[in-house]
Amino acid sequence: MYTQLSTLPHCGISVDVPPVVRDMGQAGALVKQAPGSKYLARTLALRLAETSEDREGAGQLLNRRFGWRGYGSEHQIPDDESHTTLIALTDEEIVGTITLGVDAPGGLAVDSVFKDEIDRFRAAPGAQVCELIKFAFETELPDQQNLAMLFHTVFLYGLQNHRCTDLFIEVNPRHRRFYQNMLGFTPVGDLRTNPSVDAPSQLMWLNVSDVAESIASHRSGIGITRSRSLYSLFLSQTEEHAIKLRLEERRQSEQLRGRNLIERSFQAAA
Repeated sequence: MYTQLSTLPHCGISVDVPPVVRDMGQAGALVKQAPGSKYLARTLALRLAETSEDREGAGQLLNRRFGWRGYGSEHQIPDDESHTTLIALTDEEIVGTITLGVDAPGGLAVDSVFKDEIDRFRAAPGAQVCELIKFAFETELPDQQNLAMLFHTVFLYGLQNHRCTDLFIEVNPRHRRFYQNMLGFTPVGDLRTNPSVDAPSQLMWLNVSDVAESIASHRSGIGITRSRSLYSLFLSQTEEHAIKLRLEERRQSEQLRGRNLIERSFQAAA
C-alpha cells in the first residue's frame, strides 16, 4: 500500500538527558498569536512507540491515511525485535509514524518483490540491510522541517542501534524524485508490480554512510549540490548529540523509555 509520500507499508550509568527543544514553546502547548492570525504555534514531539497504546495509535493513523487513498485499512504496526516505530505527536495526539525494519531470518518486507536485488547488497561483507516502511503523516503537518526531524531521528536510531549500512524503501514511481532530491536515495533495478496493491513499485537505496557526509556538507555549506535537500533542515550537532545520549539512556534503563527524544515548534493553520 502507498503512504502519502508513497513508501509501501507491508509493507550501567545512565545520563538523564532532557528531550531537545527546538525553537520556543512547550510540548503540546498553543502559543498566543497576534489578533487575527491564521496560524498557531504548536510543538511537535518525537518518541519511540514502545507501548501497545502507541502502536495502536500509530496503526490508526496509518489506516486512516491509507484508507483515504484506497489502499486498505487493516494494516498493523509490527511489534518485534526487528522493527522499531517512531511516532510524532502534537498535544499527545499521534500525527506521524514511520517504522524501521532490520534484516532478520524472515527477511525484509521489500523481499516480497525485490529479494534478488536486496540479496546483492546482503552479500557484501559487513552489510546490514534495513528498510523504512509504514510511513504516514497528517496532511496539514508534514512541512519540510518536520519531515527532516523525523528522518534524521530514524537515521540516528538505525545507525546507533543496528549499524545499518544500506537502507531501502519501496515507492510509487511518481514520487521517486522526492526521495532522490530530498534524501539522496538511488533507484535500484527496474519497475515491478507489487501484487499487494496491483501497482508499479520502485526499489530505492541509500548508502547510510552517505547520510553523515550529506549532513556535514550542509552544515558547512561545502559541496552542496541539492538546494532542496532535507539535509539542510536536519538537526544541529548539539541536537544530534543530545538525541544520541537520550537513545543510549533509554537502552540502559527500562524506566526511561517512552520519553520524548526531541520537540520543536512549528506553525499550523488555526
